[in-house]
Amino acid sequence: MDMISKLPQGIIETILCLLPIKEAVRTSILSSEWRYHWTKIPKLVFIEDAFQVSANEVAELTDELPELPVWEQMFDNPSKREELFAKRCKLFYAINQVLLMHQGPIREFTLIMEYDRSFDEFNHSMQVDRTCVEIDRIILHLSKKNTIKKLHLDFNACYEGYKLLISLFSLHQLTDMFLSDCTIYHERSFNEFGCLTTLYLECLWTSEKTLLRLLSSCPSLKRLTLESDSSTISDSGHTTIDKLFECLPVIEHLSISFFIVKCFVPERLPKELPTALVHLKYLSLNHVCFIHIYGLRFLALLIRSCPNLEKLKLLLYSKYWLDEVDMGSFTLEDYSDIVLEHLNELEIVEFTDAENELDFVKLILAKSPVLKKVRIFSCSASEEDEESRISDVLLCSPCASPVVKIIVKRMNSN
Repeated sequence: MDMISKLPQGIIETILCLLPIKEAVRTSILSSEWRYHWTKIPKLVFIEDAFQVSANEVAELTDELPELPVWEQMFDNPSKREELFAKRCKLFYAINQVLLMHQGPIREFTLIMEYDRSFDEFNHSMQVDRTCVEIDRIILHLSKKNTIKKLHLDFNACYEGYKLLISLFSLHQLTDMFLSDCTIYHERSFNEFGCLTTLYLECLWTSEKTLLRLLSSCPSLKRLTLESDSSTISDSGHTTIDKLFECLPVIEHLSISFFIVKCFVPERLPKELPTALVHLKYLSLNHVCFIHIYGLRFLALLIRSCPNLEKLKLLLYSKYWLDEVDMGSFTLEDYSDIVLEHLNELEIVEFTDAENELDFVKLILAKSPVLKKVRIFSCSASEEDEESRISDVLLCSPCASPVVKIIVKRMNSN
């Protein structure tokens, strides 16, 4: 114990950051020297699931909970709603106490709250309003300190997402921001996030104009993930896809859902982007459909505009686009101008062995002189011989790289 106490403050803080926040606070009882060490840790993580409540705590904390008999019908266990409410109260009490006692700068802050979607409809009438007030208070506290560099807010299945306070966008020292199930609707421009290099947006409720304003305020953005259903992004019908990429001049790592791409007026898809994404090395495109010709055209547009691309990952999806099928022809000659001189890895998930999909892989093989690995995860339920057949077909096609390795596996295989 004495040896640990003599360690430099920075090392002690590192050790405490590795502990759950509850255990870090408990170190205050070890000795008088340790009483306030936890108040200076720069990384705070709060996960609602980690908070457990006893029967006594449930009874004490739910005295103010109104009688809503219809809630009782939603759970096999009638006490479930009281337990959820008590857990939420305990979570916010802990956060407020920690923030009140905290003395040093907060560099990283994480809040993960799990919601039961079936609970939301009734939860929204009372608890969500209270929850939002508590979250607002936390964000105001962080914005006043303005020392935070990494912010992670995950409100899983929140009703229409938590509406972010404008004060969040005054955190100018942020380098990493993760937002899940949030709502952002601001008419005015955001203050510049000059230090932000990593941005993760999942299930974001916003408009395309607000999204573009947000991305435009991040001139140093290098890593971006945009995962959302198209129903969460309202569009005006006047924004083209090239406007989205104009906001990403130095992007290096991009993961984007095709649902979002479809919000940007497919009919106006250009043949190439006005400005090439010369810094982009990793591209992941999710829910792209090869039986819809727009999916192929958009993919061709992107890889044409990424001359230094090193890894390409595709998650294919067809069932959502069956009402828009366009089996347009696809030949190598149509994309003969594509050059992938730096691509060394290709990964395709949910491969169905459709003709367009096979032709696309053949195109990549023919245009990638330094390609080393092709990994294909097939969703076919047929016999294992299908894996060998696909491999043989691809290996017999022209390959620009003499050392390419092709791996084909079924999705349910190890």
